[in-house]
Amino acid sequence: MMVARNDLEYLGLCVILIVVSVCTATGAWNWLIDPETQKVSFFTSLWNHPFFTISCITLIGLFFAGIHKRVVAPSIIAARCRTVLAEYNMSCDDTGKLILKPRPHVQ
Repeated sequence: MMVARNDLEYLGLCVILIVVSVCTATGAWNWLIDPETQKVSFFTSLWNHPFFTISCITLIGLFFAGIHKRVVAPSIIAARCRTVLAEYNMSCDDTGKLILKPRPHVQ
């Protein structure tokens, strides 16, 4: 089975987005449960939690770079195509190849 380059790129972007999101959530949890967070200033607190700070900056940078559009757009396009094609007894796979369905028999 041959995998298209776009499929690998899409999978890679999804993995990157998931990993950075999990790292940010984990760092945020550790940042919030730290008792020192309430006692020091905001910037000192961020300085004390570099894992959260770096992962949060990375996540914000990825969103500014438009990774969310690249991850979501292919699935939205495929879903819209399937909706339109269903009226004509057709469909398409995730790569965009047309799938012809048998005609319903009217008796």
